[in-house]
Amino acid sequence: MENKVFLTEDGLKQLQERLDFLKNVKRPECSEKIQAARSLGDLSENFEYISAKEEQGAVESEIFEIEEKLRNAELISKKVDTSKVTLGCKVKIFNETLNMEFSYRIVGSSESDPANGFLSNESLAGKALMGAKVGDEVVYKSINAGDIKMKVLEISR
Repeated sequence: MENKVFLTEDGLKQLQERLDFLKNVKRPECSEKIQAARSLGDLSENFEYISAKEEQGAVESEIFEIEEKLRNAELISKKVDTSKVTLGCKVKIFNETLNMEFSYRIVGSSESDPANGFLSNESLAGKALMGAKVGDEVVYKSINAGDIKMKVLEISR
């Protein structure tokens, strides 16, 4: 089953750049390390060879993962509906539980970084906010902090 991966233009660009780096820099580096390690002799007890093969596996795994995300990517529209909280919008909230204001851009899960203002639409807070309008109060159950109450103060592009 294909899962859509919602990405901003910046997120798409970052994934494409990472994929390019892995394919054109890291993959050849891994091949060189494997060849150098092979020249050292017995492969069964060759730490350099084992390590290089593990690194190659990790690189190939990440390449596969990024290619899968790009295959299922759906670009978040720049034309964001600001009448309610949707993917791509910026939302300013007042967290009544913490008595603090926060601003987040609502993004897909692969770009989520709450500490830097990017909140996943699939997170508990993101799900609670989706569809909310300015002035709405939403509540969600936090895994370790109980009920969290938030009020939507502003929605923008």
